[in-house]
Amino acid sequence: MAGIQIVADSACDLSPEMVEERAVRIVPLSIRFGEEEFVDREELSSKGFWDRVITGPVIPETAAPAPGAFQRAFLDAADKDRSGVLCITLSSRLSATYQAAYTAAQSVADRIAVRVVDSLTVTVGEGLLVLSAADQADQGKSLDEIAASVEGLMARTRVYGVLENLDFVRRGGRIGGAAHLVGSLLSIKPVLEVREGVIEVETKQRTRQRSLKYLASKALEAGPLERLAVANGAANDIGDVLDMLRPANSAHEMVLTDLGPVIGTHAGPGSVGLSFQLAL
Repeated sequence: MAGIQIVADSACDLSPEMVEERAVRIVPLSIRFGEEEFVDREELSSKGFWDRVITGPVIPETAAPAPGAFQRAFLDAADKDRSGVLCITLSSRLSATYQAAYTAAQSVADRIAVRVVDSLTVTVGEGLLVLSAADQADQGKSLDEIAASVEGLMARTRVYGVLENLDFVRRGGRIGGAAHLVGSLLSIKPVLEVREGVIEVETKQRTRQRSLKYLASKALEAGPLERLAVANGAANDIGDVLDMLRPANSAHEMVLTDLGPVIGTHAGPGSVGLSFQLAL
């Protein structure tokens, strides 16, 4: 019998190369521009998404996968004689994706064991959990072992972001408990943090350069790191961020990827995401 299949949704923002190399199955969300709807990463690339956002007048929207999309991924793993599936989703407090995956897992229980983990995070925060799970699957660890490890890593995973402005996240209603601050934040450059599955304002900076320096400082001052990742949401100054992060002490090579359509819809162009896992 083959090992554990790792499944994730497309909000994890791992590049196609990373997904293929680690044999991760991605279940895509959908992106809508007005009446046009696209399957994330299959019908709309990250580049195509950002081109549309930057040049077009329509603010996009997202939609979670139907349970059937996860069911097909799980049954495919069963057909390939996998011993089990670990499915990691973006935060259930931001999307219905977790519920869709959970419903699908119940529907295939007679065919294959599926564990669904609510990452309580987004973008490369979820992505780093997926990479760790995939590495452990390659090592031949059991479903219970990988699930327990991922759940432990969640407590050591941090996710921060800098936005060019708050227009997109405000319209999408994804600021959580910090929504009341929107009016006062329009003239500053906040650094956002994912806390317990929702997006909060971590600090308020007066300029973008200060916000990016603060963003980098979170990783640099955290001490030894297990993993580190940066998501580029069409930010012209992404090179500055990478330069700031070069001294970071991480056990694994830093991951650089595009901020994809799912989170990009709510973050807008000029966004930079940062995630890291604290070492034990």
